Amino acid sequence: MGTDAVTAHVAGPADDALVDALLDAAERLWERAPHVTAEDRMMMSLALSEIATNIARHSPRPVEVEADLSVDGGEVRAVLDDTAPPAAIDWDAVGMPDDDAESGRGLALALRALDALEHEPHAVGNRWTLVRALRG
Repeated sequence: MGTDAVTAHVAGPADDALVDALLDAAERLWERAPHVTAEDRMMMSLALSEIATNIARHSPRPVEVEADLSVDGGEVRAVLDDTAPPAAIDWDAVGMPDDDAESGRGLALALRALDALEHEPHAVGNRWTLVRALRG
């Protein structure tokens, strides 16, 4: 990470409060990185919310999450490490569901908002890396 990097860290149980804490941390990050455009802020916040919400809603309890957010050089990055069972994701099957579906949009929305979304399952837990190149 460069010397001009702006960072934030959030940790806690995977629940709705964690999603809120991550979005609050992103807002504090934007305040310290005013060069990040409104579009980049919105897209990264959307992706971060979708991935964190998936962890909170689809993981058995209790699951802990550690998240590091950064603005460095020409990108915004978030790395979330969770203690959930390793997630099996068929990336080829990820897409937007029918308009009347009540769920199933999280990964598809995140993929559209980001330049890179990586998932690394581990023996215990998962690492989610979200990257958006700055457009402004």
